[in-house]
Amino acid sequence: MNWDDVMDQVAIKETLIVEDDGIRLDLFLNDYYENMSRTYLQKLIKDECIYVNGIIKKKNYILEIGDIIEINLPKPQQLKVEAEDLDIEIVYEDESLAVVNKPRGMVVHPAPGNYTGTMVNALLNRLDTLSSINGVIRPGIVHRLDKDTTGLLVVAKNNITHQSLSMQIKAYKAERYYIALVHGYVKDNHGVIDLPIGRDEKDRKKMAVTEKNSKAAVTNYEVINHYHKYTLLKLQLETGRTHQIRVHLSYLGYPIVGDMLYGRKENQFNFHGQLLHAKRLTFEHPVRKVKMDFDSELPADFQKILTILENE
Repeated sequence: MNWDDVMDQVAIKETLIVEDDGIRLDLFLNDYYENMSRTYLQKLIKDECIYVNGIIKKKNYILEIGDIIEINLPKPQQLKVEAEDLDIEIVYEDESLAVVNKPRGMVVHPAPGNYTGTMVNALLNRLDTLSSINGVIRPGIVHRLDKDTTGLLVVAKNNITHQSLSMQIKAYKAERYYIALVHGYVKDNHGVIDLPIGRDEKDRKKMAVTEKNSKAAVTNYEVINHYHKYTLLKLQLETGRTHQIRVHLSYLGYPIVGDMLYGRKENQFNFHGQLLHAKRLTFEHPVRKVKMDFDSELPADFQKILTILENE
């Protein structure tokens, strides 16, 4: 693989005008760049890649209305995560991006102490270039799926594509549809779940519906089928908060089957790993400016359980 091509990508430059005051610089940037980690953004501030009104500010600087923020994302660094020959299904690829059908049980990107066996390791082996906006351990990753969620992900091969896809997701122009099997009988055939999500104060590994230090989260749902004790749902994300669908459905009393973190510890299928599948993904191609529309079949284990329920 020729990672020198990655090094030649153009650095991203962007100017933002603050419309609300009273928020820290790093938090403002974290809200704007939803797909960049706060740690990475704080590093950019520390590395003097971000100016406010032409001046270097600290991460805790409180913004005022009319402040002008200049962002200079650095050119990509050579990746240090190792490529691995792992089995992943690439359903589409061109010079700008790829669409991958993620299997259950695979983590999307490495984390400190766990740098192997992830989708990023597999992508480094399969693709020639990946964007670097999200840092050296999350190259190409525009949006994520939980370890035990299956389905479609779009991957950016360069920073310009990454930026375009991120902005489409932020502006609700990219559409993401999921299928989930949940416990209980969902009465309304369709609806909107508009509840803010933040870190759970009692368990920092979990997210929760809360008004404290939270962000807006909106999930649309539609009933596909009712079973004896379960409901099959189609869900559309308007926002992309961590564990959003799982948290929203659990809060309403309809946890996803197999979800050990937010749901029931046991189910009649003895299935672990939530029955949540990212089935459909649509967006505008950043270069060709045409609508891209992808659909994936339910995994065999998910479909097997639905067949059991249909035969009851």
